[in-house]
Amino acid sequence: MTELRWNPTVCEWVSTASHRQGRPQMPEDWCPFCPGSGRVPDNYDVYIYPNDFPAFAIPPPEPAITGDDFYKVRLSHGQCDVVLYHPDHRSSLPQLPIDHIVKLVRLWRKRFLELKATPGIRYVLIFENKGAVIGVTMPHPHGQIYAFPLIPPRLEKELAAARAHQRTHKRCLFCDILKKERRGGRRIIAENDAFTAFIPFYARWPFEVHIFSRRHLGTLEAFRASEERSLAEIVKWVTLKYDNLYQMSFPYMMLLHQAPTRGQYPYFHFHIEFYPPHRSKDKLKYLASVESGAGTFLNDSLAEEKAAELRAIPPVRAAELA
Repeated sequence: MTELRWNPTVCEWVSTASHRQGRPQMPEDWCPFCPGSGRVPDNYDVYIYPNDFPAFAIPPPEPAITGDDFYKVRLSHGQCDVVLYHPDHRSSLPQLPIDHIVKLVRLWRKRFLELKATPGIRYVLIFENKGAVIGVTMPHPHGQIYAFPLIPPRLEKELAAARAHQRTHKRCLFCDILKKERRGGRRIIAENDAFTAFIPFYARWPFEVHIFSRRHLGTLEAFRASEERSLAEIVKWVTLKYDNLYQMSFPYMMLLHQAPTRGQYPYFHFHIEFYPPHRSKDKLKYLASVESGAGTFLNDSLAEEKAAELRAIPPVRAAELA
């Protein structure tokens, strides 16, 4: 059962999806994403797999309870995809060749356009959860795509801030951030012709990295072919730096922030945000009471110092450092 329930105290929708309790938890003796499982093609490069436990569906199921004007309930109309990065169960995004990551970027773009054209979809969120400490339930290298019937709260706040900045200053908020970061340079960790990766001045996680497009564009739809390759390149650089920081497969959350699928948002700017939970090799950053209950992050590190650590790491595979 899945539905959306309205929280009147913060004016947000909450997805209720009780059937997701049955998800497998890191199985060791089988994987539906591996060739030969009968669930995926025997040969594939990158592949869209329909989520077996979706929080949103088309057509959506009837809600378990009837809402009213105070406790509103709406259908969980949408789509949930799993994006398989590679058939090799032991691989990960930073281990893939750039040419292969380009295929992934193109699959992201293709699926974004399909979902954008789907009636009732207002936002397409492309993301990856990597690592058991993040809560990953399947270890095979993969990401996900959620097509929402609404704009998620975090993105609504970004849109509102970008719109207010545009009205006040007649400029893009994200372009101004990028300009300031590139001028100072202290927090930049990698850069190519089309993208800049940096730990933002306002980072909430110790090794939080944002990738901004150098050209002002709103979604994957506006990408040029050269930008597809440049994005693949810098994503590989960033994730390799993560892996080489502590010589481990580095956990993270990666989210592509794009403009919504309905309406005009010329003030929004495509970017990717990484949230790694490690604050050191053997210590995690937990979202405890102040973060989870009050919404105020406590970052016990300096963005400039963490950027210097990542900038000093060569973007090569750990095995190549020997």
